[in-house]
Amino acid sequence: MENILQVKDLKKVFHQHGKRDVTAVENMSFSLRAGEILGIVGESGSGKSTVAKLITRLEAVTEGQIILDGQDITHRKGRALKSIYDKMQMVFQNPVGSFDPRKTLGYGIGESLKNRGVPKAEIRKKTANLLEQCGLEASYMDRYPHQVSGGQCQRAAIARALAVEPQIIICDEATSALDVTVQKKVLDLLMNLQENKKLSYVFICHNLALVQQFCDRVIVMKDGRIAEEGIPDEVIRNPKDAYTKMLVDSVL
Repeated sequence: MENILQVKDLKKVFHQHGKRDVTAVENMSFSLRAGEILGIVGESGSGKSTVAKLITRLEAVTEGQIILDGQDITHRKGRALKSIYDKMQMVFQNPVGSFDPRKTLGYGIGESLKNRGVPKAEIRKKTANLLEQCGLEASYMDRYPHQVSGGQCQRAAIARALAVEPQIIICDEATSALDVTVQKKVLDLLMNLQENKKLSYVFICHNLALVQQFCDRVIVMKDGRIAEEGIPDEVIRNPKDAYTKMLVDSVL
């Protein structure tokens, strides 16, 4: 399978006024194949979410290169980002906070279609279809974020990510704010969508057990670097790095 995303020697330094610089990500290289689910695990502060923000260009890259579908997107800004977001979308940890509280879920899901000049009637039809694909009734398009549960809101956030028919979805702790039963339902949904639409995922998570059941490959991050990578079962059964072993022991 071809690589749809390549990250080469990625580095991110945060410059803080009057304080020491903080290196959040360093010497980070990995690839994502078409149709693959890649897990990135590590404790809070390990640099996982910074990697997600760098890949999706929500943060500027200090050093390194990001290649998406053969195109170098490392320093793209402004309007040049549109073609990136056609191919890659993000689902955030806090689903309610990721929607505008003054707008309906349907508005949030259809906004990217509106920006692409899709007619109003077609947007409504497509939004209803996306909600149904994500296990919600079409009527949810007229509800506001505070009127639905966290799990329902995360399904709507996944519907929003699917609106532009991306190739890659970056899930940044997308299930961590949900209780265990809702978490399982959202993971099942992501798995079904992946099979039906041949999506690729970068699944950022602090829960190794979830990564083991969901991901094809895993990267373990510590202090902004890759500590270990491999097939989840192998990494969990036979961790080579002391930090990975500690993470495994904390789950078992």
